Amino acid sequence: MGRARGSRLERWFSSLARRPPIDSAGVARLGRRYIYILPTRPGLLLGAVFLLMLLGSLNYQNNLALLFTFLMGSVAIVGMLHTWLNLLDLRVLVRGGPPVFFGQDGVFCITLEDDRSRVRGDLVARMGKRETTPVHLQRDATRSVSIAVATTHRGWLVADQVRIETRYPLGLFRAWSYPPSNARIRVYPRPAERSPVPIPVPAMKSSEQGDMGRGADDFVGPRSYRAGDSLRHLDWKALARERGLVVKQFGGDRAAQVWIDWDRLPALETELRLSLLCRQVLDAAGQGLRYGLMLPGILVPMGQGEIHKHRCLESLASFGNG
Repeated sequence: MGRARGSRLERWFSSLARRPPIDSAGVARLGRRYIYILPTRPGLLLGAVFLLMLLGSLNYQNNLALLFTFLMGSVAIVGMLHTWLNLLDLRVLVRGGPPVFFGQDGVFCITLEDDRSRVRGDLVARMGKRETTPVHLQRDATRSVSIAVATTHRGWLVADQVRIETRYPLGLFRAWSYPPSNARIRVYPRPAERSPVPIPVPAMKSSEQGDMGRGADDFVGPRSYRAGDSLRHLDWKALARERGLVVKQFGGDRAAQVWIDWDRLPALETELRLSLLCRQVLDAAGQGLRYGLMLPGILVPMGQGEIHKHRCLESLASFGNG
């Protein structure tokens, strides 16, 4: 209960906190107006001990104890200043990773850069409940760390709660800042385990130019590998002879063509339909078929390859989200 209340309080404060501007490259510089600092639990405990020491020293008029109390208090204050300086003018860039399916973790890359010739220790990046391991940054150095964030819906996973914090050097104070970011990760629907077979299209005859399909007819000859070719057609013996990636070519009619159609599925809930369509797209791409996608108000023409597959998956991810 207390942890949930603390999380809500932190989200409320995050919504009110000032955020540094970002440049055209998406880099945010943590200026002095955008860094917050508070004592940690050990810092609060030490402050209480200092207060008791001060009261005891005044009560017994012990000058040596007063000197020790003010000396240790000064060390704590200097430590607070160094904690704040550890974030000052730090440059932060957040980038989104490759697309993922709903249920998988999206990976963001966070780059930390020092351009003030200052050693920075124990830098931690947080997003929600996930955090990175502490990073030690040398003078004028750049370090990149990755942080995995759970997906909660299809569409876009946005890096809107990035927090950079530090407790360096004494751990008595925690300084943090909220660098803004326009980084995001595309989240595809979760693919179903199995799905109905999509609508086949009657095979077309070869074109006048002798277009060769990727069916299973007689072997015609090899050709160089192109992005999107099925791994089943790779000539592994040629690769073992160090001839590079070569694909076995087959003649005959064009490869089988199918339409992946929203209306051909049973009247199910939207997310379940999208899950079934996602499985059909992955199966068609894995079998090397030519396929198109039909959704209400969206038509993706026939195509093949990785680019076409991701175009179809992007249409499924954005369906109904404007």
